[in-house]
Amino acid sequence: MKKILAALTATVFFVISAEAQSDPIVTQSTSDSTTTTNGSTTTKVISPPPSAISPAVTVINSDVCVVGFSGAAQTQIFGISFGGTSKDGNCERIKLARSLYDMGMKVAAVSTLCQDERVFTAMMNAGTPCPVDGQIGAGAKEIWESNPKRKPQKIKSED
Repeated sequence: MKKILAALTATVFFVISAEAQSDPIVTQSTSDSTTTTNGSTTTKVISPPPSAISPAVTVINSDVCVVGFSGAAQTQIFGISFGGTSKDGNCERIKLARSLYDMGMKVAAVSTLCQDERVFTAMMNAGTPCPVDGQIGAGAKEIWESNPKRKPQKIKSED
């Protein structure tokens, strides 16, 4: 039975392949296609786009007490840019005090820092008044109490 089934299968494959070789399928198609595209592009550049460019203000040295700033604004008609630097007074005070201290002038260094109202108040609260007129300690405290107008004033930008 297996032999008959195998023979029948082989015969079917043989017949199908013989038909495929002897009767090719021919398909003809005719089609005409035409595509026409017309177009035009016009670009007119009247002026470049407006641009206000901020200047680069850099302060590279870390031993300088300045901060750089810059900015720009632009409209369709008018543009402006600006830049500059601003010095930091507190940074300068700290650097001066550090230099005085390094030269062994400790009282002068403390006196320099005491020009800041916050340091002055902290020193008074600690019971160690800032030096004044060559006096330190109790002598300085008496001068400060008798002349309150000589006390450092709060800097407006620190509000």
